[in-house]
Amino acid sequence: MVKIAEEGGYDFHLLKGVIQVNDEQYDRTAEKAIELMDGDVDGKQVAAWGLTFKARTDDLRESPSLEVLGRLAARGAKVRAYDPAVSHQLDGIEVVTDPYDACDGADVLLVLTEWDEFKWLDLGEVKARMATPAVVDARNLLDR
Repeated sequence: MVKIAEEGGYDFHLLKGVIQVNDEQYDRTAEKAIELMDGDVDGKQVAAWGLTFKARTDDLRESPSLEVLGRLAARGAKVRAYDPAVSHQLDGIEVVTDPYDACDGADVLLVLTEWDEFKWLDLGEVKARMATPAVVDARNLLDR
């Protein structure tokens, strides 16, 4: 929309501001994960729950999850993710069919989409499967 507005000679300040705020939020979420991995993600295993832009859809367009995970992968992280609506592989992301499998050997788990099924997973099993039990719950879903 910004491009269309600019082509029409209009400077769409509000939309540019929204895009900037969203971009800062992606950076903030990625930075939380990086901090939990002592500032170095190169070669570290990142687990993620949720890839779609919102729960109960298979739509990956404009997905904040992909933005955050892309930032981590660009810094050398290995990313493994689970999403109940995504079964195909994605560039730079190993997609698995079980949420616990995503956590195997992970240095951090990011909860990025608010799928209800994530609320009821056994966090003891998650902890046992992870190399380091660290979680960034970007959706405030696991607050029990």
